[in-house]
Amino acid sequence: MAQVEKRGGLLRKSSASKKPLKEKVVLMYDEILMTEDPSKCSPRFWEELFLMKVNLEYLEGKLESLDGEELMKIKDNINCLFQHCIQALGEEHPIRVVNALQTLCALIRGVHQKNKSTSGFDIINMLMGFDKAELCMKNLMESLDSLLCAEGSESLKSLCLKLLLCLVTVSDLSICLSIVLIATFCFLLQILSHPPSRREHGYDAVVLLALLVNYRKYESVNPYIVKLSIVDDEATLNGMGLVIAQALSEYNRQYKDKEEEHQSGFFSALTNMVGSMFISDVNEKISVQTNEAILLALYEAVHLNRNFITVLAQVMHFICSIPVISSVELPLDADVQTSNLLITFLKYSSIVMQDTKDEHRLHSGKLCLIILTCIAEDQYANAFLHDDNMNFRVNLHRMPMRHRKKAADKNLPCRPLVCAVLDLMVEFIVTHMMKEFPMDLYVRCIQVVHKLLCYQKKCRVRLHYTWRELWSALINLLKFLMSNETVLLAKHNIFTLALMVSNNTNISFSETICALSFTVLRLSTNAGQWKEAASKVTHALVNVRAIINHFNPKIESYAAVNHISQLSEEQVLEVVRANYDTLTLKLQDGLDQYERYSEQHKEAAFFKELVRSISTNVRRNLAFHTLSQEVLLKEFSTIS
Repeated sequence: MAQVEKRGGLLRKSSASKKPLKEKVVLMYDEILMTEDPSKCSPRFWEELFLMKVNLEYLEGKLESLDGEELMKIKDNINCLFQHCIQALGEEHPIRVVNALQTLCALIRGVHQKNKSTSGFDIINMLMGFDKAELCMKNLMESLDSLLCAEGSESLKSLCLKLLLCLVTVSDLSICLSIVLIATFCFLLQILSHPPSRREHGYDAVVLLALLVNYRKYESVNPYIVKLSIVDDEATLNGMGLVIAQALSEYNRQYKDKEEEHQSGFFSALTNMVGSMFISDVNEKISVQTNEAILLALYEAVHLNRNFITVLAQVMHFICSIPVISSVELPLDADVQTSNLLITFLKYSSIVMQDTKDEHRLHSGKLCLIILTCIAEDQYANAFLHDDNMNFRVNLHRMPMRHRKKAADKNLPCRPLVCAVLDLMVEFIVTHMMKEFPMDLYVRCIQVVHKLLCYQKKCRVRLHYTWRELWSALINLLKFLMSNETVLLAKHNIFTLALMVSNNTNISFSETICALSFTVLRLSTNAGQWKEAASKVTHALVNVRAIINHFNPKIESYAAVNHISQLSEEQVLEVVRANYDTLTLKLQDGLDQYERYSEQHKEAAFFKELVRSISTNVRRNLAFHTLSQEVLLKEFSTIS
């Protein structure tokens, strides 16, 4: 007998003399995609369809291949298929339910691909018909809710979650989200609190929560925002943190693996031979697909739920990529890494913030800085960030640069977590002074630093940190702004950034401050576009100029008397201490005040675009065909 192969819905015999045969389910799909009612000649058509193994690729591909006019001609049959799928969800036979779920997924995705403005049809009308849409969606959501909340197959629940993800990522199906049952939302929280369920469905549950929270939140009251904000169950919040930490940790691991690949072998030898001209190419090649969906979930948890802040500091041990919460700190070694969600997030941030030219990384970098802004404003978060009893080694990724060597992991000191946050901000500042200047990210970065300094001043925290690196980075940023003033002013109000930076300047950099003073004085005395912004910087520099004018003559006199051409840091500090009492400064109000983060008014456009991008990515990458018929049959045979 000739061997049979299965390809794209065809049963192809190896004999060249015979035509390939199609699977029965493919023939049935072809009948549905014609204008005639397929059940006219076969009354049991719909019953038989859901006993057939689904061919997702064929059905979805066939729908995508039709143009809008062709699709409109078979609307009645598509409506009929959609309704019979919903009916099949109530069947006792689990195989029929699974096939109906997979068919719905393929149907929604296939039709959605044609739902363009030029197609001339509405996706709700095409799938259900306007007159039956509300009833169809109500029945569908009730069926999904029953399947999710009932005791039974984990595979069925997995498919239900994927179908819900498919629905919520199709914006035109907004009617479905208006009737998503709160019971379903509560079930998602239960998944996160129960370890076995979390291992099976945790990732999908977290992404679905994030998308539900973002459903039309600027146009109407979103009940899921309130629901998420009041969650106080420790197991649920810890479970959510674990899922997010595991996803971010997996990203970090993949990046590290690719980085190690490129640091060894022929490519590394070639790079060493020709110098660092290929550094940017290496960076691009080791990039890993970012995960904005899981990052959005972290943002919503941090932003909405005050109780979640405690999860950031929970000690976790990542053993064989399976995180388990523990309160006992283990030694740092290759196999067991003591960490927490915040450390994992900081490492993730240090990777995605390296390259802001890519749109996804730009969005990820911006969202990372927004999350850090929320953390830096929170009193409890600041308490554990600055806690001397919570010391960690945080190995941030650093961009390859010609003038510095990569720090060895073993040389990293154990420090409070705020030091790692400041290190991350310094790293961003020194590595993004370029032609395509990411002004928005710089403003957010300096805001994070400012909020941390405000907390330290308010609570009288004396942090043992290498402040020289921060001041040097800030001064170099001012130098960059001044030397590229003409180019940058054509695109950005650089004085907003200069004002923020100038509030934290150091007396060791008088030359740069004088240059900045000259620039802002010139622009503040002209009746131009930047007069007001430059005037604010001029006012902010009053004390800095007073410090320079007071100490510079004293330092020069000390050098002359002692015949020293260049003073050391210790000698400069000696002069400062001796002459500090005679320094007169102008008291400036509000330096330790800041405007608190607000999403609704300032970030709405960003989050709308971000959610649209995430929805497209989630819908495209949903894997509905991962459950083989054999696995399902085996699982269902054990269900009582």
